[in-house]
Amino acid sequence: MASSALISDTQSWKDLRAHVEEINKTHLRDLLNHTDRCQSMMVEFDGILIDYSRQRATLDTLKKLFNLAEAAHVKEKIIRMFNGEHINSTENRPVLHVALRAPRDAVINSDGKNVVPEVWHVLDKIRDFSERVRSGSWVGATGKALKDVVAVGIGGSFLGPLFVHTALQTEAEASECARGRQLRFLANVDPIDVARNITGLNPETTLVVVVSKTFTTAETMLNARTMREWISSALGPQAVAKHMVAVSTNLKLVEQFGIDPNNAFAFWDWVGGRFSVCSAVGVLPLSLQYGFSIVEKFLKGASSVDQHFLSAPFEKNIPVLLGLLSVWNVSFLGYPARAILPYSQALEKLAPHIQQVSMESNGKGVSIDGVPLPYQTGEIDFGEPGTNGQHSFYQLIHQGRVIPCDFIGVVKSQQPIYLKDEVVNNHDELMSNFFAQPDALAYGKTPEQLQKENIPEHLVSHKTFSGNRPSLSILLPSLSAYNIGQLLAIYEHRVAVQGFVWGINSFDQWGVELGKSLATQVRKQLHASRKKGESVEGFNFSTKMLITRYLEASADVPSDPSTLLPNI
Repeated sequence: MASSALISDTQSWKDLRAHVEEINKTHLRDLLNHTDRCQSMMVEFDGILIDYSRQRATLDTLKKLFNLAEAAHVKEKIIRMFNGEHINSTENRPVLHVALRAPRDAVINSDGKNVVPEVWHVLDKIRDFSERVRSGSWVGATGKALKDVVAVGIGGSFLGPLFVHTALQTEAEASECARGRQLRFLANVDPIDVARNITGLNPETTLVVVVSKTFTTAETMLNARTMREWISSALGPQAVAKHMVAVSTNLKLVEQFGIDPNNAFAFWDWVGGRFSVCSAVGVLPLSLQYGFSIVEKFLKGASSVDQHFLSAPFEKNIPVLLGLLSVWNVSFLGYPARAILPYSQALEKLAPHIQQVSMESNGKGVSIDGVPLPYQTGEIDFGEPGTNGQHSFYQLIHQGRVIPCDFIGVVKSQQPIYLKDEVVNNHDELMSNFFAQPDALAYGKTPEQLQKENIPEHLVSHKTFSGNRPSLSILLPSLSAYNIGQLLAIYEHRVAVQGFVWGINSFDQWGVELGKSLATQVRKQLHASRKKGESVEGFNFSTKMLITRYLEASADVPSDPSTLLPNI
């Protein structure tokens, strides 16, 4: 029987609701004058500095948020997660992505069994395989070294690894280790994505990594069959065993596909797709590109934050603080979105990854017990690297809707540039904007200030900035593999904290299923119409008309085509 107990029924929630009125009487330009408040809203851990003094919050707000965390049993839920309890109750699974980056001697149990030795068995297998490929001892069917890797996967099998790869590409040590190699990601079933990924590649030097836990994901498997055909048509069917490997738990289907099961790398049901970048899903393609030693540093960075999350008091616990502030912004101040704004081009794929981590996790309408929620959960996440975003959507952030912002800066650039006689170097120019934008959002600009500047009266309202727009700043010492792992884990755990407070299951994703099942019906219709000329039936008027128009306009598609691959 579902429990009716919701966090919104607690006194802690009601206290925060009442507290909003008090906060609405304040302005950040005043709050930022209180040095003691600002000092207490800075947290440092392992080289990372978090400043959340530009949140619309007082010390009393924080106290009330900690009370809310206590009422929601957040500490107990964190411990239960690390202890391998089945906190993903709708799928009856543990949630143990922390085990993927645990030290070799750690003990993390799932159903009474320490899973860390299994994790390291797979990591050691990846280390061995990637070193053989990179050294040239594992070669393709024609004896050539495999210099190019195409990872085939979608969703969590793609966005996380792509984020890490993009962040590492310009890091000095990683880029040196990747010299002469390419890593590409094929995710979309759109044939254009296939065309772009194979353009310029030689099947003789290409290794394909197929990532699918069940080996049944429709888009991934169609792309995998396409890549198999690309290899087979050039090198013969026997080449598949040398040019394709798998990340999957379904060894039977892996073997049926033509991949040697010995070249399948396992992961587990307790790894959710959006949390799987530290499993073979990400570690295998990244190790093939950069070498296992680089990827191991990334895992250590994530593990560092895992231990901080588990052990640090909430007042100094970065993921807990950020998670509680997000709940405050969404559920109490009524801000439904969040902008992720890294002032580093290397982090350009962070926001797309966190979109999935956050929105797939916390976009829920019922509690973990199945009770409809009387409050909103989840955030609409988006973002773009600075300063590009400043010339895109910052206008809305400054003078339109209020959107809390995460500003992410890096002390040392991966690729510094110095030009003689310039006022500042390129990275200093970038960071000038990183430091300025949060203050512009917080302080704004008043009509009185504009009038003192002799702004024409008819422009004063247009040039007025209300300010009082919340943000927080994350300052990383550098953007090494270790720091990238830290940043990933901070966001993963922040999302979990939000879900723990809201009382939802952040680790299932039933909302993904309905569209998939309806697509199956459409797929059958397209097959029947193409092959047998059957009319479109069984859909509402709108969908029927759209499918019919699509079929009529693409009538030149052959009903029994011979194989055709992209040719750019």
